Amino acid sequence: MSDALSTRLVHAAGGDRHSGGVHVPVHPSVQYAYENVEDLIGVFQGKVKGSFNYARQGTPTTAALEAVVTELEGGTGSISFATGMAALTALFLTLLKAGDHLVTSARVFGNTNSLFQTLEGLGIAVSRVDAGDVAAVQAALRPETRMVFAETIANPSTRIPDLEGLGALCRERGLLYVVDNTVTSPALCKPKRFGAGLVMNSLTKTLAGHGEALGGMVTDTGCFDWASYPNIFPAYRQGDPRGWGLQQIRKKGLRDMGGTLSSEAAHRILVGMETLELRLRRSSDTALALARHLAAHPAIAQVHYPMLESHPEHARARDWFGGGSWMMAFELGDASRLVEVLNRLRLPLKATGLADTRTLIIPVAPTIFWEMGAESRAAMGIADGLVRLSVGLEAPEDLIADFDQALA
Repeated sequence: MSDALSTRLVHAAGGDRHSGGVHVPVHPSVQYAYENVEDLIGVFQGKVKGSFNYARQGTPTTAALEAVVTELEGGTGSISFATGMAALTALFLTLLKAGDHLVTSARVFGNTNSLFQTLEGLGIAVSRVDAGDVAAVQAALRPETRMVFAETIANPSTRIPDLEGLGALCRERGLLYVVDNTVTSPALCKPKRFGAGLVMNSLTKTLAGHGEALGGMVTDTGCFDWASYPNIFPAYRQGDPRGWGLQQIRKKGLRDMGGTLSSEAAHRILVGMETLELRLRRSSDTALALARHLAAHPAIAQVHYPMLESHPEHARARDWFGGGSWMMAFELGDASRLVEVLNRLRLPLKATGLADTRTLIIPVAPTIFWEMGAESRAAMGIADGLVRLSVGLEAPEDLIADFDQALA
């Protein structure tokens, strides 16, 4: 197979070897039968690999999707979920318990921050720190710390943590390092290079890319020694320790919690992933052109985009992500004009969500970060006039012209 990403993506999932269909088929069956009861027993006991018993724990269609993402991330295995938040919830609730401690970047997706508040209510301590400063993360560590969490590019601030430094710290301390790769995707960044043990992707966004299917994925990179992790249940401490983490997440997160990805959604995501590189290239080029234009506009106070030389982590973005990114944020010089300006825009859809083929725009403070309150927003650097923009596949000149008329 070619090393070219576009070639690999088009052919990664293969087709249907039974019919000759060029796409992986949708498997809607919930139950899976076996000729002999011994085989059914073997599947339940984990002695028969690659087989299915009940669709809550996966289907042949979701397994095909898991194999593609595993290959893209350079991992040892993956588990798919109904949404990205279902994936994170399963990861945290199956690997952490009351009395444990988690260190996270202070700048994370609003719903992830809300999930951390839920974890705190269950007796799991959470420390929110500047993940761009490894010394701050190190200072927050405790004897009961089990995990360090970061996003490749923070949503919506676009700040980039010291992914490399965090990985080195976690290796030194024997901590599980978890990275949310949603914004970049494995097409731009493989967190395995930094030593991440687990990687989460919200398949809904960059990977699927068309805004018509929800999904999430947890991938084991093989970088973490599960034999040293104290929270693995005795029932799963059997066989090769390299599979213990994913086995516990699948059993507890899918079988027990039921956040299962449907075969229909998995099929749509697989088809969407075929154009991943082409979409990323186009939307990243357009985002850079628009960011440069807005940065020079007198009505814009500040543009937050990692590929601009003015961005505080531009060097990291250039070296780690290959110069690509479709997400940006900007602040209006006059925040009182926020609603007026956004209503005048004709092309960007006024909607939540990210990485659609269409450009999406949303005022951050009064919507996706409203629930956390003004004090928490201020701590995260979210100004009242902050606007998040997910750049789609429109022609750059059309988007620039639309923003010019809206800001005039």
